[in-house]
Amino acid sequence: MDIQVSRKEKLNDLAFFGGRCLFTEPKSTSSLAKPDFDSFLDYSEQFFKRQHYTNNGFLVKLLEKRLAEFHDTQFCVTFCSGFWGLVLAITSLGLKGKSEIIMPSLTYRRMADIAAWAKLKPHFCEVDPKTLSMNRYTAGECINSETALILAVHPLVNCCDVQGLVSLGLEHGIPVLFDSVESVYESTSIGKVGSFGDAECFSMHASKLLNGFEGGYVTTNNSELAQRLALLRSFGFEGQDNCAVAGGLNAKLNEIHAAMALTNLDEISQLAARNKRRYRQYQSELQAIPGIRLVEFDESFSTSYKNVVVELLDSWPLKRDETVDILNAENVLARAYYSPPLHRKRMSYPHVPASLSETDLLSERFMLLPCGDHVELGDIGEVIRILEFIGSNGVEIASRLEEREAS
Repeated sequence: MDIQVSRKEKLNDLAFFGGRCLFTEPKSTSSLAKPDFDSFLDYSEQFFKRQHYTNNGFLVKLLEKRLAEFHDTQFCVTFCSGFWGLVLAITSLGLKGKSEIIMPSLTYRRMADIAAWAKLKPHFCEVDPKTLSMNRYTAGECINSETALILAVHPLVNCCDVQGLVSLGLEHGIPVLFDSVESVYESTSIGKVGSFGDAECFSMHASKLLNGFEGGYVTTNNSELAQRLALLRSFGFEGQDNCAVAGGLNAKLNEIHAAMALTNLDEISQLAARNKRRYRQYQSELQAIPGIRLVEFDESFSTSYKNVVVELLDSWPLKRDETVDILNAENVLARAYYSPPLHRKRMSYPHVPASLSETDLLSERFMLLPCGDHVELGDIGEVIRILEFIGSNGVEIASRLEEREAS
């Protein structure tokens, strides 16, 4: 641990009010998995000896094969980022002549921008307050004659209504694309994440469970879609300078990123086990703090235990954003859960205006706490203690904050 001061005894001890911050190094909510370095070098040596550094090299092909096996799906296509994998999957799957894409508002802050890249209008749906995710009913309310695609986004903890959303798409003849960025390791009652709907999109950003430095991939059981995506990521070329499809770009994954992803894929079960130990500590110690509820994983299915999300209940003395600011000052890099929601943001592109009262309420109650490979069990104990201090002194802290705002 890298702690400067382990106890806060009065308000002025809080870094937000001028005291010394708790941690010398930031404690983030990102995974930042650091695999065995020698294994990474072993993989890297394979492409280096072949002198094949990009353009569908040996390691990229190996990674795609192993990811398809990992997700129990027929095809996997990798990309330089999850962003471009999602854009190209949306453009490939969306019904032609239709203009809208259904998605939750309580999700990744740039999700609507991704839809705009694909020239579709975001149509935001409500979420189920119990799961923080869309389901067949909330998505179904948004279906109309202009619906081109349902973008089914998994929440940060557990999965969305997979079976219901797939059935909804089949009933209406609308493609369903899952954004499974936070669900690499998850399973549901109908199988493992990766083979649902028309396709699923994943990220290999360093902050995600499967760290490839940067990158992304799409899994599918549709051979035509897989072939199209593979062409689109490589300028649309098939063979030497033969432009087989329009709309292609350079979105290829390179070999060194594939090497990092393969190394972490080898260790992904151990990473999930480390996450579980951190989660268990939070689960045990948060029970003693009034006003905070841990969003628990459904452990009847496989899960990565990656994200630690808590709800601040009505009895918690501070607003969520105030709590986040105080924690951040201590180098506890807590984050608001998808706030503000997308329908509340100003957008410079076409979208369907929405009034989502449930989403508005939920977007002010949840936050992420530090987790991942840079957080030790002892660090979690210190985070718990600072939360206890904030909760116990919340009235005085709120008063001090009001005085600050008024001055």
